[in-house]
Amino acid sequence: MCRLVVFDIDDTLYLERDYVRSGFAAVGAWAGAELGVADLGDRAWARFEAGGRGRIFDEVLAASGVRANGSLVSQLVGVYRSHAPAIEMLDDVRAWLAARPDDLALAVVSDGPPASQRAKAVALGLGDWADPIVLTEELGPGRGKPHPAAFARVEAATGVAGQACVYVADNPAKDFAGPRCRGWRTVRVRRDGGLHAGVASGGDVDAEITGFASLDEALGRWA
Repeated sequence: MCRLVVFDIDDTLYLERDYVRSGFAAVGAWAGAELGVADLGDRAWARFEAGGRGRIFDEVLAASGVRANGSLVSQLVGVYRSHAPAIEMLDDVRAWLAARPDDLALAVVSDGPPASQRAKAVALGLGDWADPIVLTEELGPGRGKPHPAAFARVEAATGVAGQACVYVADNPAKDFAGPRCRGWRTVRVRRDGGLHAGVASGGDVDAEITGFASLDEALGRWA
């Protein structure tokens, strides 16, 4: 079996939509206390569920009768990104971790605002089993996926490289080109409810699974 398995966080170890809902709840509580708007979080979640992206805060502020400006939206984004998320690792991930081979090294590589990703790592207990946890935005500008810098950092930290490494992630648009150019193997988790579940895998995906119940089989292809 592969010596090192490296995981993405969002929609790989938990469902990202749970973080979104948690973040909107935190924003809603802040807006209720600071703006006197009781349902901003609920409005934001409903907008997200309807497919809204990008300007959700501007839209729900306007719908609530609050004039949106850059400063206020930035405050809402700050609350969203800095909140302590109410998220849980998926059951299939827990089961796989509990039964994993003792000689398998595990690490994490994830994109996203560092404060948010660190909070997710704490909420999910990733530090109990993953070393290192590499956040691409902490590596400097332009080093987010698909840039290979994070994967090189993992190799340097673990002493494992090339085909002895596998990256397990969910987003075919950016997750797999970086590890592939380092000679890594790739496994795409295409979860029901994942934000990118409707996007087809590309040629840089070696195996596609719907959950961790099939992960050992995917990893075993390179035993």
